[in-house]
Amino acid sequence: MSPFFIRSLSLPAGSKLVKLFSSSGRRVRSLSSMSSSRSQVEHGSLPDRRLCVAPMMDWTDRYDRFFLRLMSKNTWMYSEMVTTSAILNGNQDRLLSFFPQEHPIALQLGGSEPKDLAESARVGESYGYDEINLNVGCPSERVSSGAFGACLMAEPELVRDCVAAMRERVKVPVTVKHRIGIDNLDSYELLCRFVSTVEEGGCRTFIVHARKAILKGLSPKENREIPPLRYDVVHQLKKDFPHLEIIINGGITDLAQARAQLEQASAAGVEVERNLQRCEWISQVKATGSIRGAGAGAVTLEQIIEEMVPFIDEQLSAGVSLNSITRHM
Repeated sequence: MSPFFIRSLSLPAGSKLVKLFSSSGRRVRSLSSMSSSRSQVEHGSLPDRRLCVAPMMDWTDRYDRFFLRLMSKNTWMYSEMVTTSAILNGNQDRLLSFFPQEHPIALQLGGSEPKDLAESARVGESYGYDEINLNVGCPSERVSSGAFGACLMAEPELVRDCVAAMRERVKVPVTVKHRIGIDNLDSYELLCRFVSTVEEGGCRTFIVHARKAILKGLSPKENREIPPLRYDVVHQLKKDFPHLEIIINGGITDLAQARAQLEQASAAGVEVERNLQRCEWISQVKATGSIRGAGAGAVTLEQIIEEMVPFIDEQLSAGVSLNSITRHM
């Protein structure tokens, strides 16, 4: 558990929570309490995507999503990106299992072969995911060398075919996350061509990172910071494609900015990441208890942590290391 949380809780030395977090961690042996069944949520009654938590490699795993769900009842959660190769050749339970409480939850796929994506989407739907999202936004050289991620923006027809293939295999929505451009292919005309072409494959929801991607010379972290934010481009995109669900992403670091995008701009939703989910949400819960959502009632940070206790105890009993969970807190 982080020092921030320990200081904020001010718990008695002998409390159940302090005793729990002073126990030694154990290695992962099994995940028997994970959900590997079909969704318990009716897709027709799912919340909208006004607020989403972005997929983040090595961060938005099942434990992070479970913790965030205690703060927010209706926010859409996105998995870390999982490649089609990993799903088709790896341990699917380890890669795809999640807790039932995480709904609504989307699986983000990385790949560029329509057949492999279609089969991976089918597997994802069988595990109960509420949405399949195609990654066309990751700018890392490793991802680009595998011919997927942001480099696919240069091949809108292929992305269209990938979406169409997935939609033929699943009933849940198939969405696309992308940038506003890549390298020198960054004109608004090319962006519109990309969206209109991918729409032909049946995509109705586009999550748009309001920066272009530099595919060589910048790290993924630098690609989240150096290319200038162009929220105006995403706003114009929504105006030009009013029938599509356009969700804005990139550089939104506090809830005030998220609300401004929803209230003042034309975006249908906001996808948040990094600092906001870890600091701002927690601060908001501490201050007002207003994050959870309609009908959930006010909640304090202490209550959220206390709700984690039986979950952590259960996971420790299943062989999960303590740090796997508390690193997100």
